[in-house]
Amino acid sequence: MERILIGQRSEIVIDRGLVSGDVLPSRSSRDLVAVFTQPGAAHIAELVAAGVTALSVRQMVLPDRDTAKTLGVAATAYEWLAEMGMSRHGTIVGVGGGSVTDLAGFVAATYLRGIEVVYVPTTLLGAVDAAIGGKTGVNLGGKNLVGAFHHPIRVVVDLDILDQLPEELKREGMAEALKAGLIGDRALFAHLESAGMEADLNVVVSRAISVKAAVVGEDFRETGIRETLNYGHTIGHAVEIAAGVPHGHAVAMGMVAAGRIAEEMVGFSDADRQRQAIVKLGLPVHAEGVSRRRVLDVLAQDKKRDASGARMVLLRSIGDPVVLAVSGQMIDMGLSSIGVG
Repeated sequence: MERILIGQRSEIVIDRGLVSGDVLPSRSSRDLVAVFTQPGAAHIAELVAAGVTALSVRQMVLPDRDTAKTLGVAATAYEWLAEMGMSRHGTIVGVGGGSVTDLAGFVAATYLRGIEVVYVPTTLLGAVDAAIGGKTGVNLGGKNLVGAFHHPIRVVVDLDILDQLPEELKREGMAEALKAGLIGDRALFAHLESAGMEADLNVVVSRAISVKAAVVGEDFRETGIRETLNYGHTIGHAVEIAAGVPHGHAVAMGMVAAGRIAEEMVGFSDADRQRQAIVKLGLPVHAEGVSRRRVLDVLAQDKKRDASGARMVLLRSIGDPVVLAVSGQMIDMGLSSIGVG
């Protein structure tokens, strides 16, 4: 078993067969366990619930994807927890993709001003990104405009589950793994660049998580270096909302746009190499038919904006990110590079 720590607040365990046992860290005062899951992961949630043998376990099935990430769903979850008598001694377990862990974490952060949460990500995207780092949130016009920092006490990454994922769900996660390589692990980027979807999942998961864990460990609340984890996300999130495309696809296009802007602003010389790696993974590099005005409207709500305008992560070279204010003209150039006209 591989164990990665983020400070003293959170541990990530990576191995095979983990959901067949008790996923909870030992704690004598724990009373109730509430499991949040989604339709496609309900069978895994059953295994998780069965492994918690000494406590009362209740389960709630949430809607799929971003339909789970609303204040309305959160309110329903609060009422459910209150009705079962969940106290500060209880634990919430999020079993599913990034939308489930985001919602479960947000509810855990805000119910009774904060209770313990454990994540069992069932998608590659969730395992290498959404479940790591303590960001929680729901959508309100823009992505994650309402949220809180609340670190899970444990993240359980079962490689057997990830091996069985459909190819398209693996592909989404590979976008975030590629991002991790681009901002902080040249060897991971080179492996994905060479192998594409045939990349060794053991290597990809371990190295991508290690990149994020190292960054979060230095900056728990995104006041500095943690901003670099948003590479590809500024334009990517806007395209995701405007076009309704999967998150991994949107991040891939966002990285292409950021690469073009970085060419112009900081002399990034590997934009084409980055683009070819994205293509090799079967991820999109164009978003034709998407309204530029709609994308710009969403960008205007981006929570990372400041008085100087949009802040974006750019690459000076692979493994060397920088966060800069980006003008409207540069944004237009980036959008044009992915066919948003």
